[in-house]
Amino acid sequence: MKRLTSLALLLGSLFIAPLHGEETTVASLLPQNEPAATPLFVPSVVNSVSIAQMGFAEGISLSGGQFQGGATFTLPLDQVITTARLTLNLKISPAMASRNATMQLMLNGQPLGTVPLTTSDSDIAQYQLDIPAALMVSSNNLSFKVIDGDAMQCQRDLTNKYRVTVMPDSRFELEGQQLDIGADLSHFPRPFFDNMQMTPAAIAMAFPAKLSPDTLSAGALISSWIGIQADYRGVAFAAWHDRLPEKNGILIGHPGEQIGGLTLPESAQPLLRIVDNPANPVYKLLLVVGKDDASLRAAAWRLTRGNFAMQTPSVDVERQPIPASKPYDAPRWIPTDRPVKLSELIRKDQSLTSTGLWHDAIRVAFRAAPDLFLWDGETIPLHIGYRFPSESWIDEERSWLSMTLNNTFLHNLPVNKQGALETLWHKLGGDARQEKFDMPLEPYMIYGDNQLSLYFNIQPKASAPCSVLLNNNIKSRIEEDSWIDLSHTRHFALLPNLSYFVGASFPFTRLADFSETVLMLPENPSETQIATLLDMAARSGNATGTALAYNRVVLGVPTAGGDSELLHNRDVLAVSGMEQHDFNRDLLKGSPFVVDSTLGVREPTTWQRVKRWIAGDWASDGLEADRYFSSNEAWRGFVSFRSPWNDSRLVVLALGSNDEQLSRLHGDLASARINAGIRGDAAVITNENGVRSFRVGEQFPSGEMPAQMRVVWYANQHSALLAILGLLFGCIVGPILYVWLRNRARRRLDLSNRK
Repeated sequence: MKRLTSLALLLGSLFIAPLHGEETTVASLLPQNEPAATPLFVPSVVNSVSIAQMGFAEGISLSGGQFQGGATFTLPLDQVITTARLTLNLKISPAMASRNATMQLMLNGQPLGTVPLTTSDSDIAQYQLDIPAALMVSSNNLSFKVIDGDAMQCQRDLTNKYRVTVMPDSRFELEGQQLDIGADLSHFPRPFFDNMQMTPAAIAMAFPAKLSPDTLSAGALISSWIGIQADYRGVAFAAWHDRLPEKNGILIGHPGEQIGGLTLPESAQPLLRIVDNPANPVYKLLLVVGKDDASLRAAAWRLTRGNFAMQTPSVDVERQPIPASKPYDAPRWIPTDRPVKLSELIRKDQSLTSTGLWHDAIRVAFRAAPDLFLWDGETIPLHIGYRFPSESWIDEERSWLSMTLNNTFLHNLPVNKQGALETLWHKLGGDARQEKFDMPLEPYMIYGDNQLSLYFNIQPKASAPCSVLLNNNIKSRIEEDSWIDLSHTRHFALLPNLSYFVGASFPFTRLADFSETVLMLPENPSETQIATLLDMAARSGNATGTALAYNRVVLGVPTAGGDSELLHNRDVLAVSGMEQHDFNRDLLKGSPFVVDSTLGVREPTTWQRVKRWIAGDWASDGLEADRYFSSNEAWRGFVSFRSPWNDSRLVVLALGSNDEQLSRLHGDLASARINAGIRGDAAVITNENGVRSFRVGEQFPSGEMPAQMRVVWYANQHSALLAILGLLFGCIVGPILYVWLRNRARRRLDLSNRK
């Protein structure tokens, strides 16, 4: 490990010296006319931000003539950084190391120093730089420049020869102090979540001693909205049962109820209020109070609308209508009723134009409903309009627009049209530019989360002077009229399919506000089970961009009453643990799964076997799954099955062998590898084996396919079965028909002889 200190670092330490003295008392943070009676503890915060969290999952590569790069990152507004350190991990190619070049680092336009690009004992060269804390502000820019880069830019074919990669695990390690931003709703979602932070958020929610469905439902609504705000950063929830959070937290309950000794205020109307945490007034507690389900829902919905006046510690909420979702109207899902321009899919800070010879790819990210269906042979049209720069020094024969979708190569689009006549016309001085292309996409290439990458790979001619290689004045662009069209797709799928659930919380997000979903917990859920349910709500909000305004929570498996009626026309998302024996037994009754000392697979009846054989479903993993369940003691995962209350609805159960295992589900679902491995109707995750998935029960079709089209679909899906049935039909009917025709022929011939 190498440690460097530049003159800028030494000067920076002078700037932050006052932060380490008497100025760091809480009294200095309070208004001067409000004396602090007792010195308060100013909590310290420790944080780190990696290059991967700045949006560079593969790191930052400087090569191929592009020897400058950088990353922007933001820090929470309610924190003051007192100590900062940059841990820099570099992968340096041998050719680059042999040049004895250096790399200059700058933060917000101020030099941090240089690091040598030389060989290391390991594949990765590691450096540590102390950063002046005064340079760390809310919005920051870290830039890199290879000092010897200008000389290398005049060379050709540098892509794999001279390369420096800033590894994704390079990071800023930060220490600071938490500021008291006051009891003010106008700051929400701060201090619970700050849109400026780039790391996963951790939020505590507390509930009264007597849990009620309406308080948990309000918690799920708020969690889903915070999940939307967290976006790519991620958020994890902790549930506190009749305990106050140690730091910031959200308290939800009825007027007069107590949570950890704090009594919720009496109020006839829904109430939102920010108060100091008794454990430390620097931290805040948000009180969400309502006398019943409608009041709590109104208070939670008002909280998600924001726009509170400045210096507003408390608000009495007036009830207002909450808009209801329509099928497949999730804001974060690409529309399927019309062609969608690529310009509609990029972020506000993105552009469809690339400048210079060396640049990054244009990345267009979009999400889609996971149940999109097309018939065999049908494709999804993608229209690309593009323009290369018109420069004489560009080698038009070797320059391409490279297209990839979800890391799968699609096509290299040329500068000029291909073909004998077009080439001849171009040599005669005619215009042969190709500036449009229609690319048919196979349906299997579209996932729930997608990224289209467009890269202008511009190659200079061998005779091009060095000066043009450094020219950033040229522009390459994707035209505004480029589009992708999913309007002829249908929504149709076979359920259960857990890959749809982990990818987009489907089918619950078909109506993104969960107006046709029941969230179910055991009658006396543990804190971990409640937290897992809140995490699931946040994942759903993140996937769709819609808060779960109409979710309903049910405690226990109802046998009668209004809660039982709910289950007859809604899907069910449940969370449980193996210690909840009665709840699990009641929920899994009639399903392919059974619980005893462990989770198992129910032995199918003869009739069930016959039905599955007739349906062409010969790939059940029931026995293999049962053996795997019984061979693992510590596990967590999901099972899914047809709802026992409505055979057109679905149940998904998140389950763990114990709470410690269940708490790991949040981290599991943040892993792309585990997400990709979850499918079928049973998925079990262990620390030793990762994820194993099985298909145990029968699947059923769900979606918008007309009945007559389902017949065609069924025939298309089970052609082998139809061939076997046709053969059996022929074997049975053929002899009977032969005998009947033979006898008929004899009778006809006998009549002829009589005449």
